[in-house]
Amino acid sequence: MAAAPPTPITKPRNTKKHSLRELKTLGNQLLSSRAHINNLPLLLTYISPNFPPQHVLESLLSLHSFFSPLLPDLPSSSRRPAHNKDNDEPDTDVIYKTWLRSKFDEFVISLIDVAVSPKSEDALKEVVLDTLMEFIRTGNGGRFNSAIYHRFLVHIVQSTESLDFVLELLASKYFKYIDIRYFTYINIGKFAKNLEAKDISDGKTESGDKVGDSDSRESLELSICKIHYIISNIPPLEDPKQDSDYELWGGSGFSVKKGEAKGPSHHLKTEDKDLKSEKHDNDSLSAGNYAKKMKLKFTKAWISFLRLPLPIDVYKEVLSNLHQAVIPHLSNPIMLCDFLTRSYDIGGVVSVMALSGLFILMTKHGLEYPNFYEKLYVLLLPSIFMAKHRAKFFQLLDSCLKSPLLPAYLAAAFAKKLSRLALVVPPSGALVIIALIHNLLRRHPSINCLVHQEDSNDTTDNNSEAESGDNNIESGVGTNIAARKAGTDHFDNEESNPLKSRALGSSLWEIDGLRHHYCPPVSRFVQSLENDLTVRAKTTEVNVEDFSSGSYATIFGEEIRRRVKQVPVAFYKVIPSCLFSEPDLTGWTFKEEEERKGKKSENGILNSPEDKDICCTKRQRVE
Repeated sequence: MAAAPPTPITKPRNTKKHSLRELKTLGNQLLSSRAHINNLPLLLTYISPNFPPQHVLESLLSLHSFFSPLLPDLPSSSRRPAHNKDNDEPDTDVIYKTWLRSKFDEFVISLIDVAVSPKSEDALKEVVLDTLMEFIRTGNGGRFNSAIYHRFLVHIVQSTESLDFVLELLASKYFKYIDIRYFTYINIGKFAKNLEAKDISDGKTESGDKVGDSDSRESLELSICKIHYIISNIPPLEDPKQDSDYELWGGSGFSVKKGEAKGPSHHLKTEDKDLKSEKHDNDSLSAGNYAKKMKLKFTKAWISFLRLPLPIDVYKEVLSNLHQAVIPHLSNPIMLCDFLTRSYDIGGVVSVMALSGLFILMTKHGLEYPNFYEKLYVLLLPSIFMAKHRAKFFQLLDSCLKSPLLPAYLAAAFAKKLSRLALVVPPSGALVIIALIHNLLRRHPSINCLVHQEDSNDTTDNNSEAESGDNNIESGVGTNIAARKAGTDHFDNEESNPLKSRALGSSLWEIDGLRHHYCPPVSRFVQSLENDLTVRAKTTEVNVEDFSSGSYATIFGEEIRRRVKQVPVAFYKVIPSCLFSEPDLTGWTFKEEEERKGKKSENGILNSPEDKDICCTKRQRVE
């Protein structure tokens, strides 16, 4: 029978504190002769955040110099010591190397503790990180040691500290290497699955301890924030069609398992063995196959991450970058449909931010979402005109309403809803609304009846029939509209379903009211709707992007730079004799003026100029 491996030697307690000179001497002795091997456990005790940085650094340099040339010859951590063929006693040289391997594992764990400890200085953390990455590079017989890298990332994600400095160093110095990215995606997928399972189990076993549940939730959110920082700072994937020169961190080539490059299905079946780098062969992947493997790992990592209960700040940041940084690089973008539709149904700002990704899936990847326009219609609220991402929303809204196959009732409902919002939004929002309605009237000639709608029985009946269509019985849109009182707007602004809003029975009277808007750019721009927009050859669409980012500041700046032909004056060309002129008060007479006229007729004497300038205070309507 094979003998059991020797018990790992634990660190002896350092009862005596050594000076820097003594630590340097111990290190030199360890490097000079195997007879001083007992200095190794002593130096390991100083790799701790509890010691001064100078002591940690001196011990680190000595141990790094000692282990670096020995790593290719050290056995793996799980390998048992071999035995001689003549007897059952294990080989002493193998026992020694196994013991060295256990000390090296302790050294790596100590380095990770120093890197993630809040007591460590930033300069020391940088040295420790470089040392760890050097061991990762050559810690598996001169090849990439994914086990150390996995252990390092586990400690980063599970740490209760933010570790911003370590994450920034890792992203800036090492994420440019293609193998680092590859194993990072593998680990991110595993971390996300573990956190998802933990969150589900915590939800099923909720305890009455609110403090403990709160701490667990905060720890989960911190881990999610770290995973998001790592996965979002990995550089984008290269085009697999381009045979690029990939820069590798671990050795001269990338190690893969036998048959792993046969196809993605075989790769997915064997991905759980990726961290066992000692079983890898030295076959090198071509650029095309490597990019293909990276795409699969990238997709799995992101899909696993998006299943987590993301904090609201992470949620918004993910949605804002999803359509640019994630969707173009996924192996199957339709896998995001559940996440995006769930986000789109939430409402408010989250729905606005999810619109970009959902629009890409619908237009480029064939996603069918029957209630898309109904949800988009509900988002048209006054608050959207003050939202942070309103510019992107208005551009997407204009793109979504561009299709000529859009039903007339739907285009009319959006036009009427926007025109009603123009009465309550800021001037910058009114400019965007005018641009959107301009494009709607030009693209959909069937809704030009909204420009001038006669409130007659025939017109109302026709509009109700066009609005209801085949769904007249189900929706009840065209029931008894003609019996309404003349001058009543048939549009229901509170209705969330555009089919039932009765927009085709109304008119854009709100746009006519914008002619007298207090903001000059609004009153000038609304004149563009007076042209016959059905003549497409003589009109052009308005670029919504020019108005989507407007504000009071931009409008004021444009007005200052604008050249005017006639400058308004601040004085009267003719001195007024009264506060109100007769055209302003047609049909009104003033009591004091009648009394003065009566006195004139009786006395035949003109009143003084002072009497002429007296302001009239009482008025009486002439019936």
